[in-house]
Amino acid sequence: MDMTVRCKHLPIPGQTILGDAFVTNPGGKGANQAVAAAKCGARTELVARVGNGMFVPRFIESYEKVGLGHTHVIRDTTTPSGTALIFVDDEGENMIVVAPGANQKLTIADVEAAKEMFLGSKVMILQLEVPLETVVHAAEIAKEVGMTVILNPAPVRTLPPALLENVDIIIANEVEVAILTGAKEVDTSTAAAACKPLIDAGVGHVITTLGKDGAIITGGDGATKVRGFRVNAIDTTSAGDTFVGALACALTEGKSLEEATSFANAAAALTCTKRGAQQAMPTRAEIDEMLL
Repeated sequence: MDMTVRCKHLPIPGQTILGDAFVTNPGGKGANQAVAAAKCGARTELVARVGNGMFVPRFIESYEKVGLGHTHVIRDTTTPSGTALIFVDDEGENMIVVAPGANQKLTIADVEAAKEMFLGSKVMILQLEVPLETVVHAAEIAKEVGMTVILNPAPVRTLPPALLENVDIIIANEVEVAILTGAKEVDTSTAAAACKPLIDAGVGHVITTLGKDGAIITGGDGATKVRGFRVNAIDTTSAGDTFVGALACALTEGKSLEEATSFANAAAALTCTKRGAQQAMPTRAEIDEMLL
């Protein structure tokens, strides 16, 4: 559950400030990305754990509202659901701290229980708010059945070789790329060079997201810049998750990686024009209109 406070400016360490509006909305990186894909038109299933307490009915309601399958969303009655504490300033920038809760109990056995669902599926999205060993195992299964594996390495951490060799596409912002690779600077001119260690480790492509400046697709054959979309941003909280889900949807439709990235750029930009996470994500019609 996202617990968001709007404020005039983001606090610095040791500072207490007064905020404005406070809202709660269903969130979580995995759920956000799945909702984004579903709103874009992809048939989508979520494999996850939620906890105990009052939030669960709102989670299920949010999934069903967009047609997101939740047969393999397990309710863990011994652990609280994950929560995110979010500050958003007047410029739309944010600071987020996540308490994973039940997310940290998603197991390899949970993935195995959902294995039959992977057969015939085209894309798997993975992120790191769940245990790393579970992510590694899911990627292995996905490659075995011929799925394209997308990894959003957030919250960012060191990635083991066993995971990288099974990832087709990493989607990361410039800060995450810098942490993953040790690059001193990541921007439009340096992203391709910064991503080379990930390509050398076996990743097919790395998409470095750069907000309004678009994205850089880096692969073994070089790099491609995909333009962004400038909008009046009021809240950037779920733009990254929207990008991931939208790109996955576009790939299931047979779009090229460059076309899918442009589609995802449009979806992420539109998300920034509304407040919140899942409710801010655009519909397919809104994205198609922006791309006209």
